[in-house]
Amino acid sequence: MNLKKYKGHTGSLILVILVMLAAVITFSVLLFLIAYILIKGVPHLKPSLFAWEYTSDNVSMMPAIINTLIMTLVSLVIAVPFGIFSAIYLVEYAKRGNKFVKVIRLTTETLSGIPSIVYGLFGFLFFVTYLKWGNSILAGAFTLAIMILPLIMRTTEEALKSVPDSYREGSFGLGAGKLRTVFSVILPTAIPGILAGVILAVGRIVGETAALIYTAGTVAQVPHSLSGLMGSGRTLAVHMYNLSSEGLHVDESYATAVILLILVVAINSLSGLVAKKLAKS
Repeated sequence: MNLKKYKGHTGSLILVILVMLAAVITFSVLLFLIAYILIKGVPHLKPSLFAWEYTSDNVSMMPAIINTLIMTLVSLVIAVPFGIFSAIYLVEYAKRGNKFVKVIRLTTETLSGIPSIVYGLFGFLFFVTYLKWGNSILAGAFTLAIMILPLIMRTTEEALKSVPDSYREGSFGLGAGKLRTVFSVILPTAIPGILAGVILAVGRIVGETAALIYTAGTVAQVPHSLSGLMGSGRTLAVHMYNLSSEGLHVDESYATAVILLILVVAINSLSGLVAKKLAKS
């Protein structure tokens, strides 16, 4: 960046330098974390860590990888429709100044600020104990769906607001109704922003531990059928936490962190490609 044009404005020059310094520090921290994980974890990656069955000898992460994908898919299937449809109501159908809308937005902001451990206790008391689901993948998925619902709602709402009003007016002018305008014009235009919220939600699901320990449990096994969703299962983040807390397989926990990092990057990259293709179409 050319700093010469800021020489006559001392305050602006200081602000530009501070902004650049903050960006460099943030990027350096990210690089340090990635390098540290790779250096500590890659040397300990071995075939036994990817065995289908978990034992105390191989401490395989394969069941945790599969459970992580299942947990992510089930949580998104539950949360995404509710989040998107709620945002559509708030932006497209609710009247401006509606008190009910203010209550919904206040509730959403409150839910987004609740610590994950509180969600875990709620999931344990409601899904595990009251509904008698026990420690199960389904209980964990429902708990995570409630956690990510405010995030999806807010990002979808902002994405819908960013669609120009001229799109709506043009659709109405061509004779399209409200419902057709929303699903044929507005939603396709807002898809990149909606997917950005979904990507953030995936990151929270994959990295969650506290809520899942209380609800999904820590059993290292893969569900063999749909009914297996009612069984306990650990995700990669919980698997890594258990290995490191036991103190017997710390090196394997670093190796798990590498796979977790690769999984998050892969999911984000895939979602980004999908968003670009949808935006072009």
